[in-house]
Amino acid sequence: MQYFQAVQKGKQIANKSQMKLFDIAGFAMLTLTTKKVDGNFLPVGEEEFTAVINSPEGYVAIITDKDGFTKTQSKAMQKEEALSIFKKLREEGMDEYPEKEIQIWSESRPTVQNEL
Repeated sequence: MQYFQAVQKGKQIANKSQMKLFDIAGFAMLTLTTKKVDGNFLPVGEEEFTAVINSPEGYVAIITDKDGFTKTQSKAMQKEEALSIFKKLREEGMDEYPEKEIQIWSESRPTVQNEL
């Protein structure tokens, strides 16, 4: 798939996740629309998983694909608020991202929703 095609398809997929997060959080920012796998650009996956990560500005609730590529995020907030959004997404039937790290922008970040 050509890069432009991956971007267009990925944007459609990520926008759906963005609207789900927006409905629950009141704000959702599009993050990644493509991913690079084995040297090829692909659109982010249709699957939806949720997690919470720590950013330099605070905690954010996210929606990722099965490979941990973040499609959308909430604004930065206190950990309790981000966990509340995470729990609402879970109540809506979204699975928790099962791995310990996600990919956002060009960085890997650990998930923190299970920290005590």
